[in-house]
Amino acid sequence: MRTMRQGIIVWFQHMKNLKHIKRYGHFLYASKRLKYAVLYVNQEELEKVEHKLNKLSYVSKVERSYKPFVETNFENAKPDKAKQYDYKMGI
Repeated sequence: MRTMRQGIIVWFQHMKNLKHIKRYGHFLYASKRLKYAVLYVNQEELEKVEHKLNKLSYVSKVERSYKPFVETNFENAKPDKAKQYDYKMGI
């Protein structure tokens, strides 16, 4: 069984606050220069976690990632003729 997860981007003020932010979800990445962190959270808990993070004094803003809702199957994409030729050759 696969759990549906969604990414959230948390903008914060200081890197020392990152330790507290990690507790709210699965920590993936943090940028020192831009001061943001990427967390993954279960979609059922997304509203609750987002609300809790917004209440913290050191969090500037919280943004959702809409990747799960973007269609990744592209239609009418023209295949590259050079690649098709290579596949037929068995390279």
